[in-house]
Amino acid sequence: MKTTGAVTALAALAQDTRLAVYRLLVQQGPSGLAAGEIAGRLGIAPATLSFHLKELARAGLATSRQEGRFVFYAANFKAMNALVAFLTENCCAADCGPSCTPVVACKPVAVVRLPRSAPKAKRSRV
Repeated sequence: MKTTGAVTALAALAQDTRLAVYRLLVQQGPSGLAAGEIAGRLGIAPATLSFHLKELARAGLATSRQEGRFVFYAANFKAMNALVAFLTENCCAADCGPSCTPVVACKPVAVVRLPRSAPKAKRSRV
């Protein structure tokens, strides 16, 4: 990654709403989320969300795909890993002490979702 690409990516993330959207997309993984789902989860107006998604896509941090009537957005993990690699490229080059360890790139993992259990009944005091 070149410096200009890093600056563009960091600028895109340097805004509260875009950072929240991006973190949600990273948590979701490569399958992504429909724009309406993102708006609902974060309480963002559709027009506002559209603007922020466009900025993340312009910075290369998010991708989109059309499925029927819906547009799904996903984090671009390759771009995220390139940004982290750029930021840590010369990590501890001057002082390679025991606290400096290689950066491990983010690889989406399969998340096992357990079914939610019914709420526990409250105990009454007697």
